[in-house]
Amino acid sequence: MDRKANRWLYRVAAVVVAAAVLYGLWHVLQPEGLPAGLASGNGRIEAVEIDIATKTAGRVKDILVNEGDFVTAGQVLAQMDTDVLQAQLRQAEAQKRQAVIGVDAARHQVRQRQAERQAALALVAQREAERDVARKQLARSEELQARGTTSQQVLDTDLARFESANAAVSAANAQVAAGDAAIATAEAQIINAEAAVDAASATIELIQADIRDGTLRSPRDGRVQFRVAQPGEVLGAGGRVLNMVDLSDVHMTFFLPTEAAGRVRIGTEVRIVLDALPQYVIPAKATFVADVAQFTPKTVETASERQKLMFRIKAQIPPELLKKHIRDVKTGLPGVAYVRIAPDTGWPGNLQNLLT
Repeated sequence: MDRKANRWLYRVAAVVVAAAVLYGLWHVLQPEGLPAGLASGNGRIEAVEIDIATKTAGRVKDILVNEGDFVTAGQVLAQMDTDVLQAQLRQAEAQKRQAVIGVDAARHQVRQRQAERQAALALVAQREAERDVARKQLARSEELQARGTTSQQVLDTDLARFESANAAVSAANAQVAAGDAAIATAEAQIINAEAAVDAASATIELIQADIRDGTLRSPRDGRVQFRVAQPGEVLGAGGRVLNMVDLSDVHMTFFLPTEAAGRVRIGTEVRIVLDALPQYVIPAKATFVADVAQFTPKTVETASERQKLMFRIKAQIPPELLKKHIRDVKTGLPGVAYVRIAPDTGWPGNLQNLLT
């Protein structure tokens, strides 16, 4: 019995020693806790996504980039088929030339009507002169008739001649008025023809804009994520051709509880450590703090439950740093964001090797 008891004691002692050793190793190897002035949250690297889409319906003629390609602002990414637009452009240009000819013709009409009016004015002057002669002749005949030295027939003839001359003046004045109306009509035709030229010019500009929009260009520097369409496909207006990410606008979104989130200000310093590159610390700044909790428990009557509320924080990586490492930027990488919620708190040693 004594030997069995000693063996049992030895076994218990060995287990206790092993447990003590394991506890010591765990205590030594476990990560150090964050200082009181720092908080952290898990997140993923994200970037602004941009859809390269058609403005008008049409057929995809060619796609000039592949998935994963880096592109620069203004670079041609895809080309839409513009044969129909080119034909419409030629038609609009022909209509404009026709409208320009119409303007010239209307101006010639105005000049012709003005010449006719001048002729009518000259005729009025001639008829007025004839009427003046007839009036004087009638006055002499009336005087002679009063003296009895001329016949009534002569007086009647001179009176008829005067009335005829007076009517001729009225007719000539009517021609002048008709000429004024013709000039106004011709001038209106000029306005209509010029409006037709402007309309044709606007149509040309619209078609030219559609043709330019048929060349799909990159709005920013970035990387092509994937193709949505292929050459030969017919897309409607707004149809997506490519999807790209803007690598000048990269950030990490993470979540903090109420107490920590309430102490984060816009511009607060953030440091990001990616799982794939733990040796580098990426500097960032908080550019967004949600004013509404994203994770909300069913009830928030107690203070402990309110501490469970989680608020979304967005940490922006400096564009100048992204530009230097643009070919190393990959969206979707997981990591941890550390934020300094107390300005006087220093960064621990493992968060001081900043990427430059």
